[in-house]
Amino acid sequence: MLLDYTLWWWHWLNHVAPPLWRFHLVHHIDRDLDASTALRFHFGEMALAAFFRAAQVRFLGVDAEALAWWQRMLLVSILFHHSNIELTSDADAQLVRFIVTPRMHGIHHSDREEETQSNWSSLFTCWDMLHRTFVYGVPQESITIGVPAWKEPLTTGKLLAIPFEGQRDDWLGNA
Repeated sequence: MLLDYTLWWWHWLNHVAPPLWRFHLVHHIDRDLDASTALRFHFGEMALAAFFRAAQVRFLGVDAEALAWWQRMLLVSILFHHSNIELTSDADAQLVRFIVTPRMHGIHHSDREEETQSNWSSLFTCWDMLHRTFVYGVPQESITIGVPAWKEPLTTGKLLAIPFEGQRDDWLGNA
């Protein structure tokens, strides 16, 4: 549970610290939210996350077996909640009380900054409920995935360069 809770803080930090956001932005630019989005991260973010994970393990005193189980559950969770699986409203409403669902995480990938600044949980939803960052009442049909300032198709080279280029107002046009 503590691994998942500290991951909530890492995800939050990736949104509020501008240097980290520049790397994490690459994940949010994807305008087609599906399971491949779960694996689409900038190598710089992955390197920083590896240091964070090492600190998590050391600070929390996590043993290898517990870490391996949590990482397996986390991988299944992120593939699931980034997928475009459409659950029934009832099934989603029941599941989201415990785990992150595609509908909940779709709100986090919205092109509206106030929606993106919510739903930072990766496995268990209790962390967003605890911090009052859980948002669920947004109609699916009103959500546009992506970041407004990055609508043009981007090459891999351009995606890799984004954190090192001049900064844009990512939310320009959606005030």
